[in-house]
Amino acid sequence: MASRRNPFDHLEELFDRLNRQFEEATRNWEDETGDGDRFAFAAGGTSLDLADRDDEFVVTVDVPGYESADLESRLSGETLFISGEREREATDGRDDYLRREREFESFSRRVTLPDPVDADGIEATVNNGVLTIRLPKLEPGEGSRTIDIE
Repeated sequence: MASRRNPFDHLEELFDRLNRQFEEATRNWEDETGDGDRFAFAAGGTSLDLADRDDEFVVTVDVPGYESADLESRLSGETLFISGEREREATDGRDDYLRREREFESFSRRVTLPDPVDADGIEATVNNGVLTIRLPKLEPGEGSRTIDIE
């Protein structure tokens, strides 16, 4: 008896291809709009927490698989931008993979801080796939100066 072709054989491959295309389209949309938060969850983005700890803000971001060299953070005014990008590992010419999905991955997030922070005192660390950024708050009156009125 001849074996019949299963109509669902290529269904998983089709879903994988559609998922990759959706993620790519989402990344392109984020690049065009500059709004990294809009589709962060849908694009496999990272989770972010912002805590107010009396004298500092603490931002915690899940970044599993990212090294500190893959991450970038910057402060512009009261907005903190965090992004990460990693590419496929070099294979040394070997092609023994049966399936490779970890080609390229990136994320970008931004969060507006409720109060001004001391940019010189910011500390960032990565430990066990968690990025922690400590942003000390400015003391009242710090960063301000009097203006002479003529």
